[in-house]
Amino acid sequence: MAHCTVEEAEKILDKEFKVLDKGFVRLVDYLGSDERIIQAARVSYGDGTKTALQDEALIDYLMRQQHTSPFEQVVFTFHLKMPIFIARQWVRHRMARMNEISGRLSIMKEEFYVPDIKNIDPQKKDKLERALEPLEPEEAEKIQKEFKKEQKRSYEEYKDLIERGLAREIARINLPLSLYTEFYWQMDLNNLFRFLKLRLDIHAQLEMREYAKTILQIVKTVCPVATASFENIMLGSVAFNGEEIDALRKVLAGQSNPLTGKKLDRFLAKVKNGIQL
Repeated sequence: MAHCTVEEAEKILDKEFKVLDKGFVRLVDYLGSDERIIQAARVSYGDGTKTALQDEALIDYLMRQQHTSPFEQVVFTFHLKMPIFIARQWVRHRMARMNEISGRLSIMKEEFYVPDIKNIDPQKKDKLERALEPLEPEEAEKIQKEFKKEQKRSYEEYKDLIERGLAREIARINLPLSLYTEFYWQMDLNNLFRFLKLRLDIHAQLEMREYAKTILQIVKTVCPVATASFENIMLGSVAFNGEEIDALRKVLAGQSNPLTGKKLDRFLAKVKNGIQL
């Protein structure tokens, strides 16, 4: 296989794409492209044996049929800077390799995430996530000031403990989750698409979605055909179980919906979500 170079991707290597107030996403390196996916899928054929249209159709087929190994031939390495509370969600995606800045080996910077006033939201009633309806500006501004005050106090105590000779690994204990961390993160395209499907979902935390949106645009630069296929087939899709598919068939045939109770509620929510997509 020939080395894959994407002209547009080369232009954004090492460029910082700002996320939140102090964070960023930076593409450090990439291995492969749409061409590599095609090469891997047609390993027994020589280069240039198919047209671009046929290549796109093949990638669509691989995506629909969940033939994932050709997508695993493409690998991305990112340099990420984000609040610790987002990083702790990030590491739940275990099919990746990462190396994070160490609070044992270095003094952490005085950099904390402070949400914009428009993103200081109340808890959604009877739900896990927040309601995307900001608090009144006066209350939101008050809370924002409280965040900054506590972050400042926490860092001053941390700095004082360091100056008094306390070990860095102990001094960091009381630093809040809003502190920014940095790490290198490497993942293949197949697992990256799975990451993006979960983290671009409306139920994912708002701050996490901002990072996922930026990564999606970077991936699209490197693999535009595969990303278009992902957006059409995986991202813009709703999964129904066997019972729900049977109900859907009956509804489309003009029959009554056999589902009741919570099953009906889940079914209707999926249909509504599918229409919104």
